[in-house]
Amino acid sequence: MSLWTRDDAVAATGGVCVKDWQADGVSIDTRSLQKGDIYVALSALLDGHDFIQAAFDKGAAAALVSKIPEGLEDLPLLLVPDVLEGLVALGIAARARCDAKVVAITGSVGKTGSKEMLRCALTGQARLHVAEKSYNNHEGVPLTLARMPADTEIAILEIGMNHPGEIAPLAKMAQPHVAMITTVAAVHLEAFSSVRDIAREKAAIFEGLEPDGIAVLNADLPDFDILKAAAGKNVVTFGKSADFSLKNIEQTRGVTVAQADHKGQNLVFKLNTSGAHLAMNGLAVLAIVDALGADLARAILGLMDWHPPEGRGASYRVLLGPAGMDGAFELVNESYNANPASVNAALTVLAAAKGRKVAILGDMLELGDTGIELHKDIARQESVKKIDIFHCVGPCMAELYGLLPPEKRGLKTNDSTEMLALIARQIKSGDVVMVKGSLGTKMAILVDALKNLGEATSLVQTTGKS
Repeated sequence: MSLWTRDDAVAATGGVCVKDWQADGVSIDTRSLQKGDIYVALSALLDGHDFIQAAFDKGAAAALVSKIPEGLEDLPLLLVPDVLEGLVALGIAARARCDAKVVAITGSVGKTGSKEMLRCALTGQARLHVAEKSYNNHEGVPLTLARMPADTEIAILEIGMNHPGEIAPLAKMAQPHVAMITTVAAVHLEAFSSVRDIAREKAAIFEGLEPDGIAVLNADLPDFDILKAAAGKNVVTFGKSADFSLKNIEQTRGVTVAQADHKGQNLVFKLNTSGAHLAMNGLAVLAIVDALGADLARAILGLMDWHPPEGRGASYRVLLGPAGMDGAFELVNESYNANPASVNAALTVLAAAKGRKVAILGDMLELGDTGIELHKDIARQESVKKIDIFHCVGPCMAELYGLLPPEKRGLKTNDSTEMLALIARQIKSGDVVMVKGSLGTKMAILVDALKNLGEATSLVQTTGKS
């Protein structure tokens, strides 16, 4: 059965298309487009209409357009007044025709990791449809919905924001049966006057909650009162003292084992990576599973299959010299994003590692007028005492560098390109190296360079269920 027919898409969008077609998918990027997709010619940095021919060359079934370029009149083009509005219309129609239970996840940090944990926890329990990558904005949410097969049983969406007023319309589009907020922290402060305002924006996810829907909240948050007031009557909490209570965490190399309680039921789950903050995300996922009426025992087994994605905690062992004759070091890739909460969590994990602990930190962006002070605050974290050396990238991290004890100061550069030429000589056998920074600081080039110092092998555990 096709995902979209011409007639269904015309009915959903109110558009016009003379030629008949059927499509099996939806794509907004010709680079990842698959044969049989509808190509959605969005125009942001580039005009998607310039790539219509390339989309059909790759096998597109049709294209959603707001104009018909000269010479392409004979192609199956679905003409609408506005392409983004057309995509939204497809998403709304796909949501309306599907009886799936919908989960929406937001939060300052941990959205994508929690979404992928939930995917693992529910695999085998239902027909799932899960948002790809970090598709959580005004384009990503309708795209995820437009891709949703009609026979989906559980859909897992991620909803993000950079500015006030972004979450509510996306939540109303998704109409979740369960909505979860991972945490509220000092992220995107350029657009908000306070963390309390960020909490109010996150709480807007409940504006789309279905009648009798369930809100899943972190009871440990300072701004819990704001979230609870917006959540409605059906609230499930997770935290240190909550409906789902985290009682104990044990961390060994690359493994976290957590013990929790729910209504007197002892829950023990394992994650094949280190991090107390990740255990809290895992607990939140179990709260969602329970809210959906799915099997907690199977979900706990499924969590063992989760591992941090690239740029968000993926770890590698890098052999130095032929066959590792010069030793090896461990590399943790946290280069996708950075904010005070995630940096502090990552440093806590690094501080617990065995070996010489090396932090390579790039600037945290979008923090507004508080940015310098928030970088300085890192120096006051308890974990800093246990980390051996810091290499700092960017003008804001230079502020942190100046507050570090002299023996902890490594390299300091203006940008990652400058650091790239120097960092290799700083790494030794036995080191545990963590690279973290906001995406705009381009810290990923340092990760690639360090992996290329030798043979890099993923440290993902694959034997958790044995």
